[in-house]
Amino acid sequence: MTCIRQIGGFVSTHLLSYLSCFPGLRRRSLQPGPRRNGRRRRTRGEAVLETALLAPWIFFLFAGTLDMGFFSYSLIATEEAARTAAEYTSKNTSTLADSTSACQFALIQMAALSNVRSLAGCSAAPLVVTASAVTDADGYSASRVSVTYTGATFIPIPGVTSHLTITRSVQMMLR
Repeated sequence: MTCIRQIGGFVSTHLLSYLSCFPGLRRRSLQPGPRRNGRRRRTRGEAVLETALLAPWIFFLFAGTLDMGFFSYSLIATEEAARTAAEYTSKNTSTLADSTSACQFALIQMAALSNVRSLAGCSAAPLVVTASAVTDADGYSASRVSVTYTGATFIPIPGVTSHLTITRSVQMMLR
């Protein structure tokens, strides 16, 4: 018994041509179309109900992911602002404790954050930058810059804090 049929000079590899190999299968069960026992008609509204029940959870998952991305970007920007300001303040002894210029470098690095764009100074929330001259463990002069950023959530979620405070400090030896 051969399972491959030759139709019009071509060898057919279609699934329906293999039916002669499996006598238990009926040709009707492999063809698409509505079911005859009415089961499809009874399950038609289940997808709408499942979507309605899961929509709030999907919304909170999306909002949490959006806020997590914003917080992650804020963390990276705060670290970069502290590093850049410490690089500037460690150039010479006159800039070791220059908080004003360190603030300007931090503002440039954090300009993409929504609540930092309009700031002119760094002495109050949401951005506080301080620079101080310190002596490191080996007795060398160094500069320590501390950047504190307070970010707000985009979408307030009940039970989740509405503010995130990030503080990063960088100490760099005088070059």
